[in-house]
Amino acid sequence: MLVFPNAKINIGLNIVEKRPDGYHNIESCFYPVGWSDALEITLEERFSFESDGIAIPGSVSDNLCTKAYQMIAADYPLPPVKMHLLKSIPIGAGLGGGSADAAFAIKALNEQFDLKISFEKQLAYARRLGSDCAFFIPNKPAYCFEKGDLFEDIELNLKGKWIVLVNPGLHISTVEAYSGIVPKHGGHDLRHVLKEPIANWKFQVKNDFEATLFPKYPLLAEIKEALYEQGASYAAMSGSGSTLFGIFEQEKDLEKHFTGYTVWQGPLD
Repeated sequence: MLVFPNAKINIGLNIVEKRPDGYHNIESCFYPVGWSDALEITLEERFSFESDGIAIPGSVSDNLCTKAYQMIAADYPLPPVKMHLLKSIPIGAGLGGGSADAAFAIKALNEQFDLKISFEKQLAYARRLGSDCAFFIPNKPAYCFEKGDLFEDIELNLKGKWIVLVNPGLHISTVEAYSGIVPKHGGHDLRHVLKEPIANWKFQVKNDFEATLFPKYPLLAEIKEALYEQGASYAAMSGSGSTLFGIFEQEKDLEKHFTGYTVWQGPLD
C-alpha cells in the first residue's frame, strides 16, 4: 500500500498556559496542505523500516512509523511488514511531517490488513505518539486546543486559494521554540476571527513563537515580509518551526524569488 502523508500549517497559534505535565496548552487552527511524504507498506518476513530523501535523525526504533506499527501489533494480529518512507517534508519545520507519517501509518495498516480499528481508537493511538498526530486521522481543517491533540470542526474553507511555503533550512527544536515563551490567553476567539476576510487576519491572527524567534532569526521575519510584498493576503510562521507561508488569492510562482530555500507551492483544498 502506498499513501502520501501531507503537511499542515498553523493559522494562528496562541500558547495559553503551561501544563503540570510540562507541555503547553495551545489554541490554533490546523489546516492540511499538499506538501507530502510517501509511505509504502509491503509484506515481508520480518519488520523493517527504511527511508530515503531527507535524512531522519534517530534510530529506526525511535521513528514514529515504527512505533505506530509496534503499538498496533501489540493489540492486533499484524503480520511483519517493510515500511519505506520517502521523506520530503522538512524536519523541525512546523509542518507536522513526522506526525503525519505516524498517523498515515496507523490508517494504512488498518486498511491494508482490514483490522477494523474504530475511528476513535485510531485517534487514541495517534495521541499516544505525539501532540498533533491525531489531527491527521481525520486530516481536515480543525480548531485545536489543549496540547493540540483535541480538536473540533471549524468553519474555514480556503479551497481555491494558493499557498506558498518557504523553508530556509533552519531546524528549530520544540525546546528552543518554547524557551522564550510567556504563556497568556489570547484577547480574542480565534474561531471567530477566522470568519473574517483573510485581509483582516494580518492584524489579529498571530503566531506567538514569532515574537521570540524573529529577533533570534531575522531571516524568518524577512521571509514573512517578502511574502507580503509579493501580494500575500496573509503570511505567518507555521507551528514552532522555521517554515513561513503565504496565502494568495491567485496562483503565484515564487520559487525563483526564494532561491536557495526549499519552496512548495500549490492550491489549497
